[in-house]
Amino acid sequence: MHRNRVRNTNLSTFDIHDRVNYAVTDAKLTLDSKERKIILNLTIDTKICPVLDYFEIFMDRTMMSKYAAKYLNIWFELVINNTKLL
Repeated sequence: MHRNRVRNTNLSTFDIHDRVNYAVTDAKLTLDSKERKIILNLTIDTKICPVLDYFEIFMDRTMMSKYAAKYLNIWFELVINNTKLL
């Protein structure tokens, strides 16, 4: 998810996927091998869409990432707008 995935920039025609992707202004995936964790850090412009919209469409994938990390014996963290959610 990131703003550059949205090809149509006419906000009035956005569906929820376009809004969420367009609202993500920064996305970083970090692997901390010393702490054995993966951190997905997102910055979402809440003027474009609320964080809840992210969860509406990405909750299943977020939980799959968490379970996959657990299977690999590492920790998955989700940080949105500097708030740790997982």
